[in-house]
Amino acid sequence: MNKRWSKETRALLQKKKRKETNRFIVEGYKNLEELFRSPLKVHALFYTEKLNPLLNKDLINSISVVDETTPELLKQNGNLQTNDTGLAVVETPTFNLPTTEELPNFCLALDDVRDPGNLGTILRVADWYGIKDIFLSKQCTDPFSPKVVASTMGAFSRIQTHIVDLPELLTKYKSDGIQIIGADMDGKDIHQFIPDQKSIMVMGSESHGISEEVHQVLSTKITIPKYGEAESLNVAIATAIICDNIKRV
Repeated sequence: MNKRWSKETRALLQKKKRKETNRFIVEGYKNLEELFRSPLKVHALFYTEKLNPLLNKDLINSISVVDETTPELLKQNGNLQTNDTGLAVVETPTFNLPTTEELPNFCLALDDVRDPGNLGTILRVADWYGIKDIFLSKQCTDPFSPKVVASTMGAFSRIQTHIVDLPELLTKYKSDGIQIIGADMDGKDIHQFIPDQKSIMVMGSESHGISEEVHQVLSTKITIPKYGEAESLNVAIATAIICDNIKRV
């Protein structure tokens, strides 16, 4: 890895540079394996011999810069301190907002979820339950930050994330007949809830829940009943429980 690429990859640790260049980094064997299976455009790949099982002639020929390097340089120029396999510079995908007709029966919307680990886990949960579209408020953490990508375990390559004005978008979908559901302590018991044919589930921030602006758009609210003494649930865990119950219906 030469000085130019070292500088470029380190710069992509910053949100500003990712936005300016329309690129992000993917690190580690599992995420690179999922990346290579996806249609995402890889601009550069830096790897050690441990990545060799994933490499083939067609893949290498499709990437502009391919360079064997050392685990030390991977750690110096990326985010993962345990990375001894590879690092790729990838073009950030853009997705068209689905029309009301194109909207899947069940989608997720995240309002001000700022913790990268939580967002990455939610993407992974969505991938497990076959949810393809997630709408993110502009206050959410960057879905292509290194920490988010690392925690998705490959889901970043399959989930369509849309960064939007969330109250405005939900208002439009609601006016078109889409049910907007909010996770709230005062909501209906999720175990007794049956969603409409098409619905969007809104999960709020880790500390403040759903914002007042989004609250005003909700069609209904649901909650996970509490049987113990815990004050609250982690937003990613709550998302998984809700998705499981919705998918059972």
